[in-house]
Amino acid sequence: MSNRSVGVECIIPILRVTSVAASIRYYVDVLGFQVDWGGEGESTFASVSRDGRAIMLCEGEQGQPGTWIWIGVEDIEPLFADYSAKGAKFREQPTNYPWAYEMRIEDPDGHVLRFGSESKA
Repeated sequence: MSNRSVGVECIIPILRVTSVAASIRYYVDVLGFQVDWGGEGESTFASVSRDGRAIMLCEGEQGQPGTWIWIGVEDIEPLFADYSAKGAKFREQPTNYPWAYEMRIEDPDGHVLRFGSESKA
């Protein structure tokens, strides 16, 4: 069987975090994600998602600090207003580029989430 016939079901980034509990609070309370699994008690691994798109959080291992992730959305302006009100740490306010209208948010561990929508005319 050729490996070309095996379909990819999903690709999920795994972010190295200092504290799963602190990261879950940020992703849920500030960024509007939900907990899929993990994070209970002494858990060092969890999955959070928004609209069925997941990010895994791994305490103290797997990956490097400062990973960048692109997250495409319909419109970043309502997110910008919501995230501003909730105290998100912005690396860049909404900016129009040829490839997208995007903003950059930093999580508690220095990972950068690039939220982007279609470029403005």
